[in-house]
Amino acid sequence: MIRIRLQRRGRKKRPIHHIVVADSRSPRDGRIIEDLGRFDNVTPKNEVTLNEERAIHWLKEGAQPSDTVRSILKNQGIMYKMHLMRWDKSEEEIEAALTEWRENREAKEQKKPSKKEKQKAILEAEEREYQKQLKKKAEEAVKQKAKREALAKAEEEAKAESEDEKAEVKLEAKSEDTEPESEVEEQSADTTETVDDEEQLEAEAPEESDEVETSKEEPAEETEEEVEAKTEKEDKAESEETEAKIEVAEETSDEEEEVEAEVEEKKEAKAETEESTEEESDDETDGQTSTDMLAKEAIEHIENTPVDELEGFVTDDEDRVTVQRAWEEKQEG
Repeated sequence: MIRIRLQRRGRKKRPIHHIVVADSRSPRDGRIIEDLGRFDNVTPKNEVTLNEERAIHWLKEGAQPSDTVRSILKNQGIMYKMHLMRWDKSEEEIEAALTEWRENREAKEQKKPSKKEKQKAILEAEEREYQKQLKKKAEEAVKQKAKREALAKAEEEAKAESEDEKAEVKLEAKSEDTEPESEVEEQSADTTETVDDEEQLEAEAPEESDEVETSKEEPAEETEEEVEAKTEKEDKAESEETEAKIEVAEETSDEEEEVEAEVEEKKEAKAETEESTEEESDDETDGQTSTDMLAKEAIEHIENTPVDELEGFVTDDEDRVTVQRAWEEKQEG
């Protein structure tokens, strides 16, 4: 039986297929009856060169095409032409039907996307999905930041209120300390006034007998005792005042020390947080996986990095087809 089939020629990993007519009993690369054309399925062009008249001749003679050759003949319109010829159509009708068939096929091929277009569409869809996930993460981070800022603001307000209360208490304590000083000053002023009045009275009074002098001397002694008592009170008040001032100075020094300690603690906490953030950023850059990158970035990283250093880069959570394909190609070769 005569068959129309493919014959493999060319070299390793670069075949060239010939469309030949041969006996079914002859081997694949053996003797042939006639060479009808070429079929290229390696390059992106997928070119087919075929002698249409000789192919129709051998089909009329009863040659049976193989499955691959039959699909090639269908794509070239030869099988459709044979069908019209069997129905005894005229050449004009056959040409009109073939032109219409070719136009319909070209329209379908234009609508059908190529492999590159499909891969590009897949990459764009993956990038859109990845951008959505990044947007969600950014919104969550903004919300958490706003919460932290609100808490910090509330803490600062509470701290400011407590400081205001402490300041009010200190002012009240100071006002209480100053009140006895004013009272002591008033008392001293009264005593000085009384002493001046007595001296004026003694100067204005006329000279009398010894009895009168003795009577005057007795109240003078009483006034001296009163003056001594008042001076003792003044000394006591002054000592109390100095003690109060010393206590206030000690309190202010303690507060200054507390403030300095708080400032130092804040500086140390800030330095620790900066060190921790630096360590976290280093860990993030070192332990980055493909899911943390865009599809293009992940593919470029896989292509530009040795296989030994890519252990754990493509995780089980990676569901992007292009990244998985790039990883498989990297492992294979």
